[in-house]
Amino acid sequence: MDNGKLVEELKGLLIRSLKLEDVVAGDIDSDAPLFGEGLGLDSIDALELVVALEKTYGIRIPDEDVGREAFGSISMLADYVIKHKS
Repeated sequence: MDNGKLVEELKGLLIRSLKLEDVVAGDIDSDAPLFGEGLGLDSIDALELVVALEKTYGIRIPDEDVGREAFGSISMLADYVIKHKS
């Protein structure tokens, strides 16, 4: 799977799953943090995103440490999906 295409897919998944109103894919910096100062997501958003990723890509995020690394940015998430997609 092409990383650039996956990054755009993940941006769309993030927007749809978290119902981010008034946000379009172009608004999301692929290398910005998803939590804290970046998009400002919280732990509930993380849970919703994990469920969406499991349904869409068949990947698992087994624990908080893995999640923290995978959700570092959209680019990091794309790398994680590519490595773990079933």
